[in-house]
Amino acid sequence: MSLLSRIANVFRADRLNHEIDEEFESHIAEAIESGRDPAEARRAFGSPLRQRQASHDARVLGWLESLRADVIFGWRQLKRNRVTSIAAVLSLAIAMGACISAFRLVDALLWRPLPVANADHLYALTRLGTGFDGQPNKYDGWAYPSFLRLRATAKGKAELIANSYTERRDLTYSSDDQMEKAYVQYASAWMFTAFRLQPTLGRLFIEADDRKPRGAPYAVLSWDYWSHRFGQDPNILGRTVRIGDDYFQIIGVGPQSFTGTETGTVTDIFLPATMNSWYARDDSTWARALVLANPSVPLEPLRQQFQASNLAFETERVKAIHDIRKELVDRFLQETVLIEPATAGYSNLQSDYRRALGALGLLVALVLLIACVNVANLMTVQAAARAHEMALRVSIGAGRWRLVRMVLVQSAMLAAGAASLGLLFAWWAAPFIVSRINPPDDPARLLLDADWRVLAFSLALVIAVMLLFGLLPALRASSVRPVSALKGGEDPKSRPRLMYGMIALQVAFCFLVVFVSGLFVATFQRLSNKPTGFNADRVLILEATSRQPQSPITWEQAADTLRTGPGVEQVALTRWPLLAGGSWNTFISIHAQPMSTTLTYLFSITPGWFQTMKLPLLDGRDFRREDTDPGVAIVNQAFVKTFFPGENPIGKSFTRRKDQAYQIVGVVADTPYRSIREATLPIAFFPLRGVDANRALQPQNYATFYVRTRDPNPLTLAPVLRQKLALSQPRLRISNITTQAEIVGNQTVRERLLATLAIFFASVALLLAGIGLYGVLNYSVLQRRREIGIRIAVGAPPRRIAQLVIGRVSVMILFGSAIGLALGMASAQYVETLFYQVKPTDPSLVALPLAAILGTALLATLPAISRALQVDPNEVLRSE
Repeated sequence: MSLLSRIANVFRADRLNHEIDEEFESHIAEAIESGRDPAEARRAFGSPLRQRQASHDARVLGWLESLRADVIFGWRQLKRNRVTSIAAVLSLAIAMGACISAFRLVDALLWRPLPVANADHLYALTRLGTGFDGQPNKYDGWAYPSFLRLRATAKGKAELIANSYTERRDLTYSSDDQMEKAYVQYASAWMFTAFRLQPTLGRLFIEADDRKPRGAPYAVLSWDYWSHRFGQDPNILGRTVRIGDDYFQIIGVGPQSFTGTETGTVTDIFLPATMNSWYARDDSTWARALVLANPSVPLEPLRQQFQASNLAFETERVKAIHDIRKELVDRFLQETVLIEPATAGYSNLQSDYRRALGALGLLVALVLLIACVNVANLMTVQAAARAHEMALRVSIGAGRWRLVRMVLVQSAMLAAGAASLGLLFAWWAAPFIVSRINPPDDPARLLLDADWRVLAFSLALVIAVMLLFGLLPALRASSVRPVSALKGGEDPKSRPRLMYGMIALQVAFCFLVVFVSGLFVATFQRLSNKPTGFNADRVLILEATSRQPQSPITWEQAADTLRTGPGVEQVALTRWPLLAGGSWNTFISIHAQPMSTTLTYLFSITPGWFQTMKLPLLDGRDFRREDTDPGVAIVNQAFVKTFFPGENPIGKSFTRRKDQAYQIVGVVADTPYRSIREATLPIAFFPLRGVDANRALQPQNYATFYVRTRDPNPLTLAPVLRQKLALSQPRLRISNITTQAEIVGNQTVRERLLATLAIFFASVALLLAGIGLYGVLNYSVLQRRREIGIRIAVGAPPRRIAQLVIGRVSVMILFGSAIGLALGMASAQYVETLFYQVKPTDPSLVALPLAAILGTALLATLPAISRALQVDPNEVLRSE
């Protein structure tokens, strides 16, 4: 009989038995027809039952039939204990779904190889050193002339590819009235060839497109952008796109699988690196350097060659800088070139969220362990209740492996059901988390495909979970001793020991989850409540550009026009929004001394900006319209404390360069500049009106309008102000609209996400721990019902009964909490970079998880204590 027939017969047992009976009877009938006595014929064939069984065994796969029987029996057991089964499935589903979601995120951001040739040999060049601000820092940006030297150094050993940071740029396809935004990246023209990528349409860049500076005004669209922006229109080739002041001809569409090298951002338009306006500048580090190494080339000698090339370039470059102290230059040159794996691409999103995802993985793993321990406890209780049944099975010949398999099959059914629900949860949860790890106007995009990697992880998770919560109860059930169990069981005190041990383990994990979650929540609270010095409410920000640079007077006239808008209180101008990522810094000289070793940050504004932001002016005056840069400056308190300690700075001067002197006319309160996480920095505010050496006003092609409105929701005025600006100043275009409150909120996106997820997982952990504790106590009361009844009969007070019920559990809770605290202190150091003004040794942060555990324990023990106190001694003794 074929294998397929034997497999099919497993699932048609009744029909198979009927066929065997018919065949058996037909053989007997043939014997009778041949003249044999019916009784003798039946005796000759032997026992019908034995014949049927032998024939049945020959026609089926025995192990598969046994497994099918275990599945049917396990399903009946699950249906018999519906409440327990549903609780187990739901708790495991949440934990497994969280694990699968975390894997999808980590895989998409950190592990999934780029769809390019030899991705496993792709690396990123970075530099580790000390910046001009004296702080250790890792840089991933390179000046393009330095990149070209590095490429020449690696010739024959590796190919270097330059990629700019992907930016969301303004662009048009027909007229300025149809301005839109897209993600643009400058890339080495040989990138597509090195990655062995083929075009979907037209052609891709070739190395000849990068030989002449600004000589190849071509653009390649990504397949994703071509699809959602142009509907895969094949006539896109030859069209022109204007980006900044340059026009680019679209020559091709990239392959569907490739979305760029900056993981987390889908590049829309690729441009040749030599078309970047900073192509020839040696002081602008706008390009990342990717290394596609030959498989046979050792990395360390190559890294040392890069190190020497970088040192030679930077040494030559700093010779032209004469106004910086030698010790700063020497410290700057002592940087180390690193070669880091970039198989999955390289991006700021990876750097920002690598540790955050690690912390998330820790939390979900702990919640999964808590769920597994919880279900293991419930199954152990069930196994103890089935001791009599297991004893009977052993008595009639069931082997230990048979009993283990029977319990494991039931565990596998629970794990599979939980995984099915968990996959649905993960399908929703992973994109939900991605949508919240970046600001709304610049969201992250990760490819969360459910490929073989996710499916393999899910299958491995099911097996691991099944073994975690099912193996111990299965082994315990299979070790039953028939004689002892059939006489009334083993020592009743021996069974709960394992369950009490698992309670301690569960409490330890739960304490760790709540403890770490408290650190994340405290970080978010302290960071979001950090004073900024200004009032961000009702402040609308309009970022504007102009095709041709405009005089500062034109920009100021536009601000005057917006002031007449309905619901507008005040309007001022800056070069870029505060806290939005823009940065401008320099060293300054005080009292004609050598340049300071402390960086000063610079910010250009128009008169009235402090009033618009409600940033207090502490001394001196605000800017006047006739003030220019260079000329006068307003500084913050940190500037005064750094450069004029104990002095009145009003009227004093400093120089930024030899030909740029400033007189301090005012002092304002401190405010964050780049990030609210940073310490307060010295800031000098300059007038937006810049002049050259001949005192002529310098035009500019972008600025930012700050508008304080009367409406609590400033975005309601955006359409009106946009139209008003277009009518009064048609040369200016609004490129982006946001609010200062949104910008401040974006500073805590990561912390808000971690705090939200931490609260969720802490709540789940406490719920699971409470369920597990309740199950053990409930079982304990049932097992000790006779003892409790006797104690009540002899006059034991309720307090004594309560102590009897929760005594050992209380010890396990305290023991588990101590272990959890130790684990929390040890693990906090690995994620301390994610904390802000938070220390694990803070008494309030230690007391929080302990209070949560004790509160959960109290709620879980009350039903068990109540049941114990309601035990009727007469009923118990009568039954005995």
